[in-house]
Amino acid sequence: MNETAKPNYLTFAYRNRRILSFGFLMAFGSSFGQTYFVGIFSPSIEAEFELTHTEWGGIYMAGTLLSAALLPFSGRLIDHMSVRKYAILVACGMAVACIAMALAPAAWTLILTIFLLRQFGQGLCQHTAVTGMVKYFDRDRGKAVAIAILGFPAGRALLPVLAVSLIAIIGWQYSYVLCGIAGLLMTPVIVWLLPAQTRLANSETSLPILTGLSNDRRLGDMLRDPFFFMMLPALMAPAILETAMNFHQLTIANMKGWSPEWVTGGYAIFAVMTVVFSMIAGDLADRIGAARLMPFGLLPLAAGVLVVAYFDHYIWAWVYLGFFGVSSGLMVTCIPLLLAEVYGTRHIGAIRSFAATVSVFGSALAPPMLGYGLDAEVSLHKMAIIGALYVVIASLLMAYACHKENNRPK
Repeated sequence: MNETAKPNYLTFAYRNRRILSFGFLMAFGSSFGQTYFVGIFSPSIEAEFELTHTEWGGIYMAGTLLSAALLPFSGRLIDHMSVRKYAILVACGMAVACIAMALAPAAWTLILTIFLLRQFGQGLCQHTAVTGMVKYFDRDRGKAVAIAILGFPAGRALLPVLAVSLIAIIGWQYSYVLCGIAGLLMTPVIVWLLPAQTRLANSETSLPILTGLSNDRRLGDMLRDPFFFMMLPALMAPAILETAMNFHQLTIANMKGWSPEWVTGGYAIFAVMTVVFSMIAGDLADRIGAARLMPFGLLPLAAGVLVVAYFDHYIWAWVYLGFFGVSSGLMVTCIPLLLAEVYGTRHIGAIRSFAATVSVFGSALAPPMLGYGLDAEVSLHKMAIIGALYVVIASLLMAYACHKENNRPK
């Protein structure tokens, strides 16, 4: 075989099985702080603390905004310590967050527990999974990210159904205690999967695909770059739309006449589509670059929102989740790869954590916005149409930004 030929997925996965398993584990572990998982507990929490949709959404927004404010600082620490040590700290923090959620004594304390869940689960577990792969791999980086992020759909396929069952059997508080125990059990697995001397990629061999760009750009360079600001709406779109619908998923299901068991069961469809399209995206990104691929990643998200707007039959619940899965597979793979292409890998921890902050900020706004609309009895159809229009505009702006950068004179 030609030495320069790229290995297929199976060969690549076998050769790098321990590091890729580490990425998968961190991605899977992020589920405990993801909106789709917290949303399963929403009816129980609202009943426990006598909260309206708007009040619970406001608490979620406050905790998430606090997490977003800290993320640029906590996220950049991965550039200044070993990935192994950083991952252990993150896993322990997530365990504490889950147990704190179970022990919350009053409604106002939920702001702190949501902050911890979003910071260590949705924020830093996810950040560690993706940034770790970017740091460890220079060649075949797309494949590495695509394989590691399979932990996201795996968690989404398994945990909602498990959570619904556990809540029915032992209650929501004890369910979160079990999540905390799972977080603690991650730490010895991390130690085993990630040897202390694991080699990092050489950033100098990882040249960006877009023309005219340095491979050693810092966070300040990104914040002065018009490309980043044209990319912002696309970064925020999945966070806004998916978070809004995941957080209020059972309320929306009730409005559409879909059973909770049917909707949560549909996450298996979401997971399959995410797996398939993340693998496709990883391979294509290695071949043509994430910049050429990413503008198409948002279009299935718009299609899924339109399905919710126009169709009520229960089978359409799985169709919309399938479209969301396609978009998730494309976007979760392409975003970190695009940042590496444009800005290089030397300061990728700081750069990606700031980009994640933008996404988390969008996810903070989404639940109270949709919650207010639901409490005010605004048509779900109307809100879905507005969301789909936003996604299409963000996709067009992203396409224009990538085209402009690809044609920048050297």
